Amino acid sequence: MYQSFIGLEVHIHLLTKTKVFCGCRSAFGDEPNTNVCPVCMGYPGVLPSLNIEAMRMGCTVARALNCRIPPRTWFERKQYFYPDMPKNYQISQFASPLGQEGFLDIEGRGIRKRVRIKECHLEEDAGKMIHTGTVSLLDYNRAGVSLLEIVTEPDMETGEEAEFFIQQFRRMVRYLGVCDGNMEEGSLRADANVSINLPGKGLGRKVEIKNLNSSRFVRLALNHEIRRQGERLDQGKEVIQETRLWNENRDQTEPMRTKENAQDYRYFPEPDLPVFEPDGTFLASVEEALVELPVPRMRRFEADFGLSAEQADLICEEKAGADYFEAALAEAVRRGMESRDAAGRIANWILTDIKHLLGREGIPPKDILSFTLGPRRLAALVALVARGEVSLKNAREAVEVILAEDQDPELIIRERGWARIADPEKIARTVHSVYTEEAAVFGEVRSAHTEGNTKRANTLTAYLVGKVLAATGGRADPGIVRSQVEALIAKTA
Repeated sequence: MYQSFIGLEVHIHLLTKTKVFCGCRSAFGDEPNTNVCPVCMGYPGVLPSLNIEAMRMGCTVARALNCRIPPRTWFERKQYFYPDMPKNYQISQFASPLGQEGFLDIEGRGIRKRVRIKECHLEEDAGKMIHTGTVSLLDYNRAGVSLLEIVTEPDMETGEEAEFFIQQFRRMVRYLGVCDGNMEEGSLRADANVSINLPGKGLGRKVEIKNLNSSRFVRLALNHEIRRQGERLDQGKEVIQETRLWNENRDQTEPMRTKENAQDYRYFPEPDLPVFEPDGTFLASVEEALVELPVPRMRRFEADFGLSAEQADLICEEKAGADYFEAALAEAVRRGMESRDAAGRIANWILTDIKHLLGREGIPPKDILSFTLGPRRLAALVALVARGEVSLKNAREAVEVILAEDQDPELIIRERGWARIADPEKIARTVHSVYTEEAAVFGEVRSAHTEGNTKRANTLTAYLVGKVLAATGGRADPGIVRSQVEALIAKTA
C-alpha cells in the first residue's frame, strides 16, 4: 500500500474586459487574431501597462483563499519559447506573488480536508494552437488575457479529493464574479502533480498531468496515474519524472515529455512594470468585493432555515440561485410566514417546479433573478398556498399564466376564480350533489364499515373526496370536504 500526494495548479481567466497588459478586448469565441495589438503580439519597443482590475480580482481570489497579500509585489519575465508566445517570454510572478500561504477547506461527500494554498500569481495567457492535419494554426486572441494561477501544496490523496477541490473552487470564483468557470472553453483548467511512496517516506518522484479541462478528467487521470505508478513500483521499476497527458478516449495517461530536473526559466524582474504596492484604498476595494462564500452560506441555510444538506448544496450551486432563495424567503416572512416553514416550501418550489421551468424555457440557472416568476411572485404563491387560499394545483396553473402574461399571482387567481373555497355551505352543496350521483358508493362505504373492512372504507371515502374536489376544480378545502363526506356517511348509515 502506497501513500499518494496530489497538488494542483489551477488556472483561471479573470473576467476583465481587456487583457492584462494592453487594451485589447478579452473575449472568448471572437474571430481568430482580431483582438490583438503590438503589445500582446510582442512587437519591439512596446510597453505593457498593468490592468488594475486584474490585480484587484486576483487579490480578491487570494483573500477568499485566506492568502496573505504582500506589501510589495512585482512581475518577472519567464523565458521560454513556444509558437503561441510571440515575445518568447511570459510576464508572470515568481519571487513575490500577489497571494501567499493560504488554504481552502473542502467539506462534503465524505471528504473533510484543509488544502494549503502555496501561492496565487497573476500572469498573461499564451495564444492557442489549432492542429489540423499536417498544419498548425495560431490564434493570438488569448495571448495576454488575464490569467491567475493558484498553486496548492500536495495535500490531497485521491482523485476524488482533487475533483471536489476543483468543483468547490469553481463555485467560489463564480460567486466572486471573477471567472465564469467554463472548463470546456478553457477559462478554468488544471495541471495535476502526483507522486506515491511508502507511508511515512515523504514525497515520491513527481509526475505532472497537463491541461485537464474537466473536474471528472482530473479524478480519472489522477486515479489512473496512482495505479500506474503503484504497478511500476511493485514490479521493481522506477517512476520516471515526466509530464503526461490524459487520453480521454483510452482512459489513460500518456507521455508528453521527460523532465529530469525543474526547468530554468531564467526569471528576472520585468523592467517595464513598476513594483506594485497596494495602498489602503486598494485593499479596501478588495475586501468590499468579497462575498459570503458557498460553503458558509450552505451551513447557514442548514442552521438558520432547517434545509437539508442536499437542499442547501443544490440551492447554493449558483450565487444567483441562493440570492433568489433569500429574496423570496424575506418576502414570504414579510407576508407573515414563519421563516423555517417558508424556507422549506420555497426550497421545494425551486428544486422541483422552478428548476424544470428554467430548463423548459432555456434560461441558465445563473439568470434566475431575471426569471418572470421572480422572488416576490414566488413568495406570494407560497404564502397563498400556506394559508390555504389556493390549492397547490391551482398555484401551479397560475405559474403558467404568470409566464405567459407577466402578471402577479394574486390578480391571476382572483380573475380566474381559483381562490380556495372554504365556505362550508358552498362545499355542502357540492357534497350533496356528489352523494346523489354516487349513492351506490356511499352504500358500499357503509357496508365496508359494517364488515370491519377499514382499508376498503378508507379507499372509497378517498374516492368520494376526490370527486368533490374535482367538481370544484380542486378549489374546495380538502379538510372541510373530508369531514363533510364522513359526516354524511355516518348520518345515512
